[in-house]
Amino acid sequence: MQTFRVYQSLWAMERRRPDGQEWTLEQKLSMIRDAGFDGAGVRFADVQYARTVTAFLREHGMSWQAQCYPRTVDDLKPIIEHVQELGADHINLQADVRPYTLQECIPYIEGWRRLAEDAGIALHIETHRDRMTTDLLFTLHLLDRFPDLRLTADLSHYVVGREFAWPISAENHALMHRIIDNAWGFHGRVASREQIQLQLAFKQHRQWVELFMDWWEYGFRSWMARAGDGAVLTFLCELGPPEYAMTGADGYELSDRWEEAQLMMRMVRALWARCISEQAIAPARRA
Repeated sequence: MQTFRVYQSLWAMERRRPDGQEWTLEQKLSMIRDAGFDGAGVRFADVQYARTVTAFLREHGMSWQAQCYPRTVDDLKPIIEHVQELGADHINLQADVRPYTLQECIPYIEGWRRLAEDAGIALHIETHRDRMTTDLLFTLHLLDRFPDLRLTADLSHYVVGREFAWPISAENHALMHRIIDNAWGFHGRVASREQIQLQLAFKQHRQWVELFMDWWEYGFRSWMARAGDGAVLTFLCELGPPEYAMTGADGYELSDRWEEAQLMMRMVRALWARCISEQAIAPARRA
């Protein structure tokens, strides 16, 4: 039996309002719990912060992913120690280096993977702008070199980074499918070719929302075929604060991100349920 967990990003719980009003950490965690999320994405570089957050999540039967941003191979070592102490279903790694050539990337990837493998911890490399994986084509070259590399697919960065024209071409769909076919987790945000984060309910954004739902559906089905029984797929709702979130002239956001995060949770859970249902029906039809 494969499992699907929907997490909420704690970074996305920052409000950054002009009036300075913020939720306390306890409020944020209680809101995530009460909304029905399965857990959260937790920054592990600050071990005391991670201890506080994971203690709450554990107490309430929730889980988490460990997020980190190493600049060297050795930077991953304390993160692994924290995960060994506190647990996590996987490490989500944003490679905070910008090598000019593929050859320069190899020691980083090999070193991080070796450390995680030796510790018996799952490691996912996140697709993200201003990181090793900033460019779609460069990341595909990484996959040519490391075909079994496990990615966390944040697809929004490539839509903006490559300025995908609408309608999305067959060529660009194929490039994105290559990324998705190596995805072992997803970070959720809807982008257009010019904006990294669109409001989910605005009617003018509907085509982009549907595009991402189609890509996520493809990703769910691809993962189901690759992953074994007992595997866990995570989806982190990551609707970020300004300047990810668009604001008006008064500095306040144009929509309620917390409401949108809960909407996204419901949308992807419904999508997962449909994929599971159709997967169960297909063998019966063949029989």
